[in-house]
Amino acid sequence: MATSQVAKKKSAQRRTDTPAAPKPPAPAPVTAARRSPGRARSDVARVAILNAALKLLETLPLQQITIEAIAREAEVGKATIYRWWPSKASIVIDAFVQNHIAHTPMLTGTSAREALDRHLHLLIEQYGGWPGRLVAQILAEGQSDPVVLREFRERFAYGRRAVVREVIDEGRRRGEFRTDMDAEMQADLLYAPIYQRLMMQHLPLDKHFADTLSATVLKLLAAEKTTAPAKKQPAARAKRAAA
Repeated sequence: MATSQVAKKKSAQRRTDTPAAPKPPAPAPVTAARRSPGRARSDVARVAILNAALKLLETLPLQQITIEAIAREAEVGKATIYRWWPSKASIVIDAFVQNHIAHTPMLTGTSAREALDRHLHLLIEQYGGWPGRLVAQILAEGQSDPVVLREFRERFAYGRRAVVREVIDEGRRRGEFRTDMDAEMQADLLYAPIYQRLMMQHLPLDKHFADTLSATVLKLLAAEKTTAPAKKQPAARAKRAAA
């Protein structure tokens, strides 16, 4: 009997000592900048609304979230929400954007190649988790509601793409990237495989994919190395005529 109790205690101890599996990172809460008292109160309410949307999105699909639910979670009136956003989709997209930008900064003070490599890795890491699932839901809803798709383009896609275009253009000016290809096509090469996996879910958005995609696309974008012409070898000396 005593032996059985000791075995149970050891088993329980092993279960206690086993580390828990790591949880995916939660969305970073939005914070308000310091303002004048009146503006500060307004900013606090706006931040509360964005954070309420992020919290709801952790457990609910986009289709089940309503303006009323966001207002309740943020402890504000619906009129306060409509002061800044015309629709549920616009709130959700803004909440996603602020969280996404915080996790995927574009490197500065480095080469264009290094900046894009880091950007791709951070983007794929994010899209492999709940932010990617949210983007897929927004794009899916946008197929039947053009307003949602327009909001996503105007509030996120255009601005983010402009940042990437700046890096590509800088790489072209520096001679890092080829200039015989349209710059918009070069941006498409970066993003198209990511959104393909995000929407089709046929293969994972993981580190192996990030490494492979970055190496492949940056090789396609790279400017051809020009080699200096080989120096002519000195002509063989003429044989001396026989005396």
